[in-house]
Amino acid sequence: MTAYIIGFIIFAAKLINMVFFQGKVVWLTGASSGIGLAILELLSRQGARLIITSSDVSRLNLAAEKCILSGAECKILPCDLTDSRQVSGLAAKALAFFGKIDVLILNAGKSQRALTIDTSIEVDRLLMELNYFSNVIITKEILNSMKANGGGHIAVTSSITGKFGFPLRSAYAAAKHALHGFFETLGIEERKNGIFVTIICPGRVNTPISYNALLANGESYNRLDKGQENGMPAELCARKYLRAVQKKKREVLIGNKEILMVYIKRYFPSIFYKIADSIKST
Repeated sequence: MTAYIIGFIIFAAKLINMVFFQGKVVWLTGASSGIGLAILELLSRQGARLIITSSDVSRLNLAAEKCILSGAECKILPCDLTDSRQVSGLAAKALAFFGKIDVLILNAGKSQRALTIDTSIEVDRLLMELNYFSNVIITKEILNSMKANGGGHIAVTSSITGKFGFPLRSAYAAAKHALHGFFETLGIEERKNGIFVTIICPGRVNTPISYNALLANGESYNRLDKGQENGMPAELCARKYLRAVQKKKREVLIGNKEILMVYIKRYFPSIFYKIADSIKST
């Protein structure tokens, strides 16, 4: 009997998620790979009307084709999100597709694998433009439309590295820390207006993010970290991500045992620093 009850609860939860996104216009950045692609595949099965953004046009087209084959409406909006001149005005183009955005998922980002002292200022700026400023520009340009539409939801992908510093991630951690300051403030300001903000902090997820991580000179790392390889499956992360949006959570940690580092830093900082200091930086 207990097994039937558990099965019914799981089925009901899946049904609620599907109903929540059905018919909603969702704009998703970073949609062509990793967590973003997994989110896109789930949304396409849940009846969302989709707008997807990435700098990789060929992969974006492939992702859109899969969505359309599954019966979903999907529009592509390519953009190099490291270029603020391209990002400015992008929201107006997104709004032109369906006339509104119900859910904005800001997932685009790039990681880093370089010591602070070696990292060029150009890499620092690029990571800040992509991981922080592109999200801020898009959000500011979409807010008035969401208000006029009676509300909406903004989700942004941070990282557990947005909660603490970590070797070889100085610019990445800085951008993710900045996201928390901006979007936590925004969520407090706009919740009364029906605009909800969710900050998602993934830990290790099995995606290609380390391949595209930047070295000190701006070249790609081109390797899969062991942590990524053994991380949570991207589809499971995507399910937890969308569930957090559906439940209007303010901030959510997603991962395995590595998310314990957030709590260790908060409650046992001396232990955290011993662990961090022991990590090889070369």
